[in-house]
Amino acid sequence: MPTSDLLGQNGEQVRRLDHDRYLTCLFTPAPRRAALFALYAFNIEVAKTREVVSQPLLGQIRLQWWRDAIGEIYDARPRRHEVLDELAPAVAAHQLSRSHFETVIEARERDLEDEPPAVLADLERYAADTAGPLLRLHLEVLGIRDGAAHEAAVKIGTAWALVGLMRAIPFHARQKRLYLPEDIVAAAGVERGLLFEMKPHEGLQRAVAQVADAAASRLAEARALRRGVPRAAVPALLSARLADGYLRRLRRADHNVFAALVQEPPPLRQADLVRGAVLGRY
Repeated sequence: MPTSDLLGQNGEQVRRLDHDRYLTCLFTPAPRRAALFALYAFNIEVAKTREVVSQPLLGQIRLQWWRDAIGEIYDARPRRHEVLDELAPAVAAHQLSRSHFETVIEARERDLEDEPPAVLADLERYAADTAGPLLRLHLEVLGIRDGAAHEAAVKIGTAWALVGLMRAIPFHARQKRLYLPEDIVAAAGVERGLLFEMKPHEGLQRAVAQVADAAASRLAEARALRRGVPRAAVPALLSARLADGYLRRLRRADHNVFAALVQEPPPLRQADLVRGAVLGRY
């Protein structure tokens, strides 16, 4: 039987386009995976908005479509869409919080702006709002609605998004876009001309190192909460281990985001996830 038949359309989309999160979903009991695949397929749809529209107004229209679609799920009249067809029953079955979906959509509106964040705190806020709510929804699918696990989820989500943004610098550079904070860019001596010509340089590496340090700090803060996090929450938080792997590769490459080492996933990431799940350690 083809993989797509086993996973369903949403699962196949997440497997192809968000493979790291797909791997973490596999540690959730099988009956709940369809809900997670729908959740992360929703994220793919809103996250790609900037890349699929030709002007900001069209992006705003697309995000408003998703905002309305989420609202209609909670009004018990969901519209037809391959993602919504599975997301709507997931919302009902697991009583997923509407505010988390709305936070993600609102955060994605910032992608339509060309100005980089002013300071690191602004970048961390964007990272927290794009990835944190997804992990909180993941926890809700597992039946965990509050407590230290949710606090850890926001910190891990922030770290995960920061790492992803650093690895995506070459992709954004081709579009003349920059997510590095302006204050770090100035202090580190990032040369935008070189960056947009896809050329590594020491200023860029210094800037990336600062953001990577911030990501590592958020992971450390999340792990300081371990005593209050139930073991049942660990599958939702395993992306912390993946973030560690990418941070190690960044350090080995001296924070050169153009290095193949940085762009390739860690070869033993699946084994590391298994180890984390068995030990109950994110």
